[in-house]
Amino acid sequence: MNSETKIQENASQNSKNTGSGPSSSASVKMIAPILWLLFTVNLAYLLYFFPNVPEWHLGNIVRVNGFTLLIWTTVTFFSALVSSYAGNYLHGFRFHARFMKLCLGFTLSVMTFVVSENIFLLLFSWMVMGFIMSRLIGIDSEWAEAREASKYTQRYFLSGTLFLSLGVLILAFTSGTYSVDVMITLIQDLPQTTVLIAALCIIVAAIIQSAIYPFHRWLLSAMTAPTPASALMHAGFVNGAGILLALFASIFFASNTLNFLLIIGGLTAIVAQFTKLLQVNVKQRLACSTIAQMGFMIMQCGLGFFNAAVVHLILHGFYKAYLFLASGEEIALSKPQEPLKIRIKPLQALVVFFFGVLGAIFFAFLTGKGTELDSGIFLTLIVAITVGQATYNIVKERSLSISQKIILPMALFIAGIGIYALLYNGVTVLMKDMPMIAVPLPLSTVQIVFGVVFLIGFFIMKLGGYKSLPWLYVRLLNLSQPNKKSILMYKSKSL
Repeated sequence: MNSETKIQENASQNSKNTGSGPSSSASVKMIAPILWLLFTVNLAYLLYFFPNVPEWHLGNIVRVNGFTLLIWTTVTFFSALVSSYAGNYLHGFRFHARFMKLCLGFTLSVMTFVVSENIFLLLFSWMVMGFIMSRLIGIDSEWAEAREASKYTQRYFLSGTLFLSLGVLILAFTSGTYSVDVMITLIQDLPQTTVLIAALCIIVAAIIQSAIYPFHRWLLSAMTAPTPASALMHAGFVNGAGILLALFASIFFASNTLNFLLIIGGLTAIVAQFTKLLQVNVKQRLACSTIAQMGFMIMQCGLGFFNAAVVHLILHGFYKAYLFLASGEEIALSKPQEPLKIRIKPLQALVVFFFGVLGAIFFAFLTGKGTELDSGIFLTLIVAITVGQATYNIVKERSLSISQKIILPMALFIAGIGIYALLYNGVTVLMKDMPMIAVPLPLSTVQIVFGVVFLIGFFIMKLGGYKSLPWLYVRLLNLSQPNKKSILMYKSKSL
């Protein structure tokens, strides 16, 4: 039984109470308008002062700058959107009021985390984020599988808080300060071993929250969350790792741990894309997609482009929120069909290659990445692959004429890359006061070897080579299974 079925049952059982329960109270109805108001104020302030957004501090407790307002604007938009959607979607659901209050609490905890200058406030808000998200996952406390999923995910979130606390407190006690900004300025003066241990602890905390392998199973087990909660989780919560890594970017340069981020992020992106192809459940497929996108985000951090990672998390938030909120419609309209086999003629391959290269050149021109022999080449390569893949889908579409197949790829990649470049440059301006947020690394043997492995894995995936290897197929299928207690282990007790 999935979360939507459970919600519908609860709604049916409580339809007589609809309109008189907590979900219809005036305070709950005001949550969505409050979130929209917060979004409007943040966006207006950001646009009015852009590009020179003033920075101000409240002692060593909080600090507000362009990056803070950018994240505030993003998270309040997603929360307002989800809350408005939930107003109709969860109508009659007995835990509707609880959901709305948790949604507001989650939004405020993220906003607090972003502005935290004091490490104790930062750690507390990080812990509250995880606590609230686990409650959203188990929002239906009378559903046994939801309770198990909530407890299971909470163990992961508490572990992430523990690792983050260890890393930050090690730096605080060694540097003698509880201010995040002051701590970062003193990184170069701290012992290398101390910085390395702290960096690894912070990385573990980040990859737990982003469901990076081997910590991915919590996200696959969170399907008990109703669709609005899933949208908020995938559009906001998992992206918190990108914010965390950007805040502590200097530590990863000082500890030489960027290659670790590159490798673990890249491998996660490849494996998650493989596992996505094996899923038949819409939400499980979206979960695997999110894990892959988080892998790309971590990979960009490993290349030294923390600003690109922030752009990625914003765009991923919009994309994934839409997919989750529209997942019900996709189920209703989908029909079983045979997967298309990739067969491409030489001329079609030439067209795909041409537009892929053209897209990469345009991307490099607009963003400046990939114009030199450094880690920016890998981001340009990913753009070339993305444009090439989109071009392939167009040239294989039988309903399009030859002229349309020539014009559409160029129009799409110009529009897509142009929007990305605009956002990238805008985010870079807003993050200009943050140290080490865009420092491309010199090409290394590790990067080149991993780049080759990444390309090989990508083409094996696209060509379906994994299907001829039963052991790999079974391994990937097992790897993408949720915790057993979150899937119908208590069916007789739940009905």
